[in-house]
Amino acid sequence: MRTIVRLAVAVAVGLLPAPTPVGAQAADTATAISLTEILELARLRNPRLQALQAAAEAAAFRQPEASTLPDPMLQLGVMNFGLPDFNTDMPTSMAPSVQVMQMVPFPGKLSLRGEIAGYGTEMAEAGAEEAWWDVRGRAASMFYDLYSLDRRLEVMRSTLALLRDFQQVAKAMYVAGTGRQADVLRSDVEVARMDGELRTMEAMRKTMAARLNALLDRPAETRVPSPALGELPLDAPDRAELLAWADESRPMLTRGRLGVAQAQKRSELAGRQIWPDFTVGLSYGQRDRGMGTERMGSAMIGFSIPLHAGSRQYAARDEATAMYRLAEAELTSAEAEVDARIGELLAELERARSLTELYRDEVIPEAHATVSSAFSSYRVGNVDFMTLVDAQMTVNRYEGELYQLLGEYGKAVAALESAIGRPIPRTGQILAEAR
Repeated sequence: MRTIVRLAVAVAVGLLPAPTPVGAQAADTATAISLTEILELARLRNPRLQALQAAAEAAAFRQPEASTLPDPMLQLGVMNFGLPDFNTDMPTSMAPSVQVMQMVPFPGKLSLRGEIAGYGTEMAEAGAEEAWWDVRGRAASMFYDLYSLDRRLEVMRSTLALLRDFQQVAKAMYVAGTGRQADVLRSDVEVARMDGELRTMEAMRKTMAARLNALLDRPAETRVPSPALGELPLDAPDRAELLAWADESRPMLTRGRLGVAQAQKRSELAGRQIWPDFTVGLSYGQRDRGMGTERMGSAMIGFSIPLHAGSRQYAARDEATAMYRLAEAELTSAEAEVDARIGELLAELERARSLTELYRDEVIPEAHATVSSAFSSYRVGNVDFMTLVDAQMTVNRYEGELYQLLGEYGKAVAALESAIGRPIPRTGQILAEAR
């Protein structure tokens, strides 16, 4: 079905030479590009993915920082020097004086902060992976749109060639005295109209290619070969299996579960904030009394006082509890979204598959038979020229719709893979483009 069936009747009677397929260069499989190649380019080149991957790497460095004690404080000075001469002869003077202070959080706080940061790293990684499936879905959608457009262009080029064949027949019959001048004029109009539509579609093709290049971070004018459809699974797994796969593999759900776990740890940490943090310190000083150096040491411990617990620690605890409920609600919403999306895409796959089979097996063969019959009847004067043109335009529309259905089926498969976070195995029956 790569090109429209030629009119064997016209060739047989000698009115037309056997035509050369138009648009064959667009169908050259040697220069075609596969979806796998597009996805590899997207994985390597998409700026959004690179940015999120860098953000995930940055998040990984926050965990050791969060679980490490604060830096100690070192103080150097002179204590109790005399004024206004700044002398250190007083009995209580110490020169030099050295003091070291260390803040120590209440037991358990530091480890909780490390766990929270660890969940943040995993969430960032899951977010980057979720972005990949989003970009993957967009790249696949553009790929199948481009595939559908290229195949419709081939159909239009072949239809244009057939209209020109009709034009030659109309002119030959008019010269032979068996045709009408109106048919010749009408054929000229139809050829010009189809040529205009073809030019419009070619401009659309350039726009689609530019959008795909933007996703791949390439110059807009970079050549994009004609996409090859590849193999698509004819039957998707059942809904229960797809939901199980999504629960296991979908990064959005993984991120949601990590968010709930992180919120729970934040709630635990907020509950511990009412307990005081400690500060321990050591100091050393020395003085010279003329009878040798006297050395002195001190030790101290302090702790924070939750003086404003009602408006600070308790408020933070209530906030953390509310955020935990929010994280649970967001996870539930994400699970429902995935469930609904899978159901929607399964219905779309069934629609596109059944219509594709209907067009291939019944609609298009009958449309081609109608064209052949109309051409034979036109030659003997039983139908007018517009009947012949309308029959051919119907074939053009049906073949274009078939390729659009194939593209929609491919987009639905790619969207379903994005919804579950893994490729669908090509182990059963395969839907492939008929040749």
